[in-house]
Amino acid sequence: MLNKFTKSGLKSPFAYCMLIRIASRLLEETDGGHDNPLFDFIESCLRNKHEMVVYEAASAIVHLPNCTARELAPAVSVLQLFCSSPKAALRYAAVRTLNKVAMKHPSAVTACNLDLENLITDSNRSIATLAITTLLKTGSESSVDRLMKQISSFVSEISDEFKVVVVQAISALCQKYPRKHSVMMNFLSNMLRDDGGFEYKRAIVDCIISIIEENPESKETGLAHLCEFIEDCEHTVLATKILHMLGKEGPRTPTPSKYIRFIFNRVVLESEAVRAAAVSALAKFGAQNDDLLPSVLVLLQRCMMDSDDEVRDRATFYMNVLLQKQKALNAAYIFNGLSVSVPGLEKSLHQYTLEPTEKPFDMKTVPLASAPINEQKTEIATVVTSKMPEKVGPSRQDIYQEQLAAIPEFKALGPLFKSSDPVQLTEAETEYVVRCIKHTFTNHMVFQFDCTNTLNDQLLQKVMVQMEPSEAYEVVHYVPALDLPYSQPGSCYTLVRLPDDDPTAVSCTFSCTMKYLVRDCDPNTGEPDEDGYDDEYVLEDLEVTVADHIQRVLKPNFGAAWEEVGDEFEKEETFALASVKTLEEAVGNIISFLGMQPCERSDKVPENKNSHVLFLAGVFRGGHDVLVRSRLALADGVTMQVTVRSTEETAVDVILASVG
Repeated sequence: MLNKFTKSGLKSPFAYCMLIRIASRLLEETDGGHDNPLFDFIESCLRNKHEMVVYEAASAIVHLPNCTARELAPAVSVLQLFCSSPKAALRYAAVRTLNKVAMKHPSAVTACNLDLENLITDSNRSIATLAITTLLKTGSESSVDRLMKQISSFVSEISDEFKVVVVQAISALCQKYPRKHSVMMNFLSNMLRDDGGFEYKRAIVDCIISIIEENPESKETGLAHLCEFIEDCEHTVLATKILHMLGKEGPRTPTPSKYIRFIFNRVVLESEAVRAAAVSALAKFGAQNDDLLPSVLVLLQRCMMDSDDEVRDRATFYMNVLLQKQKALNAAYIFNGLSVSVPGLEKSLHQYTLEPTEKPFDMKTVPLASAPINEQKTEIATVVTSKMPEKVGPSRQDIYQEQLAAIPEFKALGPLFKSSDPVQLTEAETEYVVRCIKHTFTNHMVFQFDCTNTLNDQLLQKVMVQMEPSEAYEVVHYVPALDLPYSQPGSCYTLVRLPDDDPTAVSCTFSCTMKYLVRDCDPNTGEPDEDGYDDEYVLEDLEVTVADHIQRVLKPNFGAAWEEVGDEFEKEETFALASVKTLEEAVGNIISFLGMQPCERSDKVPENKNSHVLFLAGVFRGGHDVLVRSRLALADGVTMQVTVRSTEETAVDVILASVG
């Protein structure tokens, strides 16, 4: 149909628009590039006499995935012409589409900067806002001050929806030009004082928090603006978020006492949820600053008379912890808290109550909550909030725990410590597709092989993956997949015992071979032959590394966690990373190799620095906390001094042996 109509031509512009949409969808599905005839057709529509068709073609090109700057150029040129159109609808369409292009290809839109600057004074405020935010994405550092002044002249006249767009553009700009944080911060604080809905205020608060986290020198200014905002904040979610931020960052400022008044005011004036958050924030000030402890204890004592039981319970709990004056207790119960999966904890406690036992409940049997891969939010998403509280669903690891516990051979392995991301062991287009998920237990590993048979004339039976380890790992048991019909995934398992004699030998390479019984079958009916024959298929090697034995855990206060673990099993070694040329590369390599969580935003290396300290936290299998402090110095290569602390000596030896 497309071939017929693209060659013969059409009279209706609406029909052209429909053809462009069909062509762009086909291009997306087939991953066609700019040498595809469909792309040529869309590009030819840029020269159509109807503006509607021209815009549809430009929009289609802009939204194509993996579009290069060269392919975008003709579409951007057309949109640039639309920017000076007398029709408001065309100007709006052009600037909105350029705004989207600027997110991925800011350099492609730079040529339109002059036209966009002319639109800043457009009588239509929506067009003016989009023009400004596009310029913020494409402009240079020197133009920031001027653009901010122009925005502030009309920001009060636009709707909340467009204000959020402005805030998101400012947030992106802060990451691009960190030195301009003071200009941004003043502008955002003025916006906070204006009237606006929840989404708008949340976008501003998130932006200020991200600036504080990115630029240490902006911390005090940002916290002062947030303190001023919570004095008159009607949104509980934002008030609790800001109080959490004050509790985390406030105690580390040069004069922490100035924030106490703002926090205690919340205990006096606010709703239950905000009062509870304020109590937690106060406790952090008392735990971090010995000078403030007596005052904080007095305030917590007052909170113990609160009308709400959650507030009273928190105040009583923190009061008793602080009175002990032990750094280890403060770190465990005030700064860093529990890092376990809540559904997993609930299930473990329920299981404990069902079986009468004299043994106390062991927290090490509870699966850990996996930390987010990236602590930093790169983009503020506008999420529509629902009135219903969110129920915490079971995590991926909780689901695996249940599946493995249902297999009799794995029942006695204990709690599941960690599950890896799937590793592909075959190419995507091969006759059998196999991927592996590595499940780590205290003394064993289970390898789950998800297999798919892509041949419709074969039925595979008794499918298993035979593994040959390079190290002292011992294969204990195979659980085969009984049937593997065409296009129906099935799983087989291999149980491996970890080496007892050398606990530091955690890395290993397994050669894997899939073995199975083949029964030929009719592709139409799926009916298999009676007889079959044994066959095998060689898979790619599978690596087990130190990261498979460590679960990443975020410690919000690394210094407190370092003191809590203590130096009983502390060890230190120095290494030279000759092949690494930059500190950023060294930091990235260490994090991915050890599979631990960077803390205190130490994964971000400041500009023009020759030295850096990286803080990493995790839990070694068996439930042992392990912390790494890595001092990096840049000379000809990178020199790294690694200090490791843990609650168990094996974990320290494992990390130093694997790094060495």
